[in-house]
Amino acid sequence: MAKKKISWELYSFGEYSKWERTSKKLPKLLKITDKINIRPDIEFGYVIKIKGAKGKVVEYKIDHPPFKDKNGNVEPPFEGQYFIKSNDYEFFLGDTVWEPYDDKVGDWLLTTSLDGELIAEKKITLYL
Repeated sequence: MAKKKISWELYSFGEYSKWERTSKKLPKLLKITDKINIRPDIEFGYVIKIKGAKGKVVEYKIDHPPFKDKNGNVEPPFEGQYFIKSNDYEFFLGDTVWEPYDDKVGDWLLTTSLDGELIAEKKITLYL
């Protein structure tokens, strides 16, 4: 039996509406851009459409400017995994900003991998 071919597409990127993380609905694309003006409740990131990968796991990483956590330690990159639940899957990778905003200014590099292969990468620059 032949293996199904997995395909993916970086579908959209930029500025999105506020995302309810408990919702199955993805945030709405507001503006395609790689430069985001920091303000409350703005989301930024990208959506990938993945086909034929049900049961696989995507790994993500968000490298961000060096800002500190509540204990004064520099936050490491955000990393994690998502389980692909269907053969026609949409994945949103992104973040929002919080006060203080000045330490969030700069380049954020978002990457997504599937089976060890980089499938999406986008640098988004945040500014005040």
